[in-house]
Order: sequence, then C-alpha cells, then structure tokens
Amino acid sequence: MGKIADIMTTLDYGPSPESDDAVRGWLAAHSGRFRHFHRRPFTKPAELFDVSDPARGDRIARVSQGGPADVDAAVAAARKALPAWSALPGDARARHLYALARHVQKRERFLSVLESIDNGKPIRETRDIDVAAGRAPFLPSRRLGRAGRERVPGPWAGRRLRADHSLDFPLLMLAWKIAPALAAGNAVVLKPAEFTPLTALAFAEICVEVGLPPGVVNIVTGDGATGAAIVGHDDVDKIAFTGSTEVGRLIRRATAGTGKKLSLELGGKSPFVVFDDADLDSAVEGCVDAIWFNQGQVCCAGSRLLVAESVERKFIAKLRARMPMLTVGDPWTNRPTSARSWRRLAVGAHPRPRRGGFGRRRRHLSVHRRSAGARLLLSADAHLRRRARLVCSRARRSSAPCS
Repeated sequence: MGKIADIMTTLDYGPSPESDDAVRGWLAAHSGRFRHFHRRPFTKPAELFDVSDPARGDRIARVSQGGPADVDAAVAAARKALPAWSALPGDARARHLYALARHVQKRERFLSVLESIDNGKPIRETRDIDVAAGRAPFLPSRRLGRAGRERVPGPWAGRRLRADHSLDFPLLMLAWKIAPALAAGNAVVLKPAEFTPLTALAFAEICVEVGLPPGVVNIVTGDGATGAAIVGHDDVDKIAFTGSTEVGRLIRRATAGTGKKLSLELGGKSPFVVFDDADLDSAVEGCVDAIWFNQGQVCCAGSRLLVAESVERKFIAKLRARMPMLTVGDPWTNRPTSARSWRRLAVGAHPRPRRGGFGRRRRHLSVHRRSAGARLLLSADAHLRRRARLVCSRARRSSAPCS
C-alpha cells in the first residue's frame, strides 16, 4: 500500500451516481422539439432553433423561436389569469408555492443532469447549488403568501411581470424571478436565455403537475428579438432582467417614459484584492473560486486581480502553479478528464466560449498587450482551447483599465 502523500496526488474522482437516462428519455418523449408554454397545453411547434450540448457540441433539442404573435398570446394568457390569481387568499397561493418547491425537490436529480447537459457546468454545481438553491426561493415566498393578508399590498401586487434570465444559472434565476412574483399575486411571462431554455420548459411541466392555474406562469423561448417584443409590449407592467450591461442599457432606453417598473441585474467586474500580509496559499484558492466558479459566469466574479507589489511575483507564481490543476471534463460526471491532482477544480464546458466568447477574450488580451503591457501567463492546451480560460497579468504599471 502506498504512502498517504502519494495517494493524495493520485486520488481520482469516483463515478457520478447521476445518470442521463431519464433526461435522454424526456428529450425523446418530446421528439427533441419544444414549444412555448402559455396556459396549457404547450403550443404547436413553430420556427425552431437548435440547443446544443456545450461539452460535446451535439444538438440536444430544437426549441421554438418566439415572435410577436407568441408574445401577444403569452401576455394575453397572463392578463386573463391575473384577476383570479391576485384575488386568491395568501394561504391559497402559498400552497401552490410549496407544491412547486416540493416538486422541484422531488425531481432534483433529473433537473441537475438536465441543467448540466444544457448549460455545461459540472454536475456537482447543478446538484449542490443550482437545484438546491432553486427550490429555496419558493419557501420564503410561501411564507410571504401566508402573511395573513388577502392580497399583498404595494406597487407589485396584481401586475403582469416579464422576466428574462441569463444562461449562467438558468433554473436558479427562474426561481428568483418567479417565486416572489407569484407570492405577491402577479402573473409572469418568462423568456429563458436561448442557449439554456430546457430547465425552464421542464419547470413548465412541474407547474402543470402541481395544478398551478393556467396562465399564471407563461414561458416563451427565443433570442433577443423575442425579449425585445416582450419588453416593448404595452400590457407588461414590470421588467426583471438578468444579463449583459449592453442589453440592460437597451431595455432601460426602451422602457424610459413608459411607466414600467424595471429591475436589472447586469454583468460586473469585481476586484479580488490581495494585501502584502495575506496568506498567499489561501488567497490563491480564493482567487480560483472567485473567477473560475461556474466557469467565471457570475455577475460578481473576481475578474480584477489587485495584488500588493511586494508580494506580486510570489502570488503570481503560486497562481500559475495552481492553474494546471484546473481540469476540463464531462460536466455531468464526477470524473473530469486531464486530471492532474486531487486538489483540483473541475471546470465544465460552457456555451459562451463556444458562441464566440473565446475569440473575444483573445482579442481583449491582444488589446491589453498593446495598451497596458499585459502578458499571457498560461495558455490552454491545444485540445482544450475552446473550453479553457486564459489568465493574463499586468507586466507593467498602467492606468489603462482591464476588461
């Protein structure tokens, strides 16, 4: 038997207990073709676009592209359902919310694997974070619904809400948007990100299973044109959007002067600061979690690394030694490929690099090499170039901003 020190450098992940059989069966039951959801049942398939598995590049399913007529139908369904839903006693809405939370919990393994296949993140993240946190918003919202009032008062009660969420935490963003809106007596029209719509459509089936009144939750799939149609619709009272700063600006301009309420959660650039008296080993691990958690697709990701000059060289050396331990592998198993060490972070593939993000980051690096003296510390291996991250360091002091 080998020494413990040797075992800790060769120890590998065990096989994941999750299987994709149920997800593949669900996709086959729908013939790989998904439609919009407003009232019920699902509408007939219209113009379709592909949804791909970012880990393999294979097509998972085809999803309907929403147009103005689809948006009109969804908003009309929400408008029709709104009076009865908002008039329900709080405890009646609370029962629906609790049923949604329990059914998400009941299907958490299915939703975890589906999210991992659709989004590309490791199964341990979808299982332990996305789905677990995705059911949580329905529980405090249930308590809100049972606050002892017939109807929650205030500016958000009894409104038609349009919600749009990003591709980094699809199911979690859906829960954050829908749960409090339903608790307050609103009807919702949701447009999921076009790259990751499948868990939203699975959630629509859960709404049917728990007996949620038709039209209270409506889902329209599509790209930015679909979202623009919902934003510009006269019968939508509030917009809640999670996504890029650029799109957020467009939505702000489109809603200015209309009286629509607006909530925006947009991308940001957060600093990760390392002082000269920091525990550098711990700081390196913190840096890894800050920027590579969820493949960096977090609005508060630590994408700005500010290091005290006296420890800069030592810290960058430690970070550079840590980076090869980041492994890219099959996201819905616990055994990623390219394993180097037991102390490693499994990084799944992600739609955004496949959709042009990798090239954008290469261009950013080129710009900062010229303008700020940035240098590439560690590049991805050739066979992982489309799925791995790049890290650069400021080689000389400059006032130019980093992207």
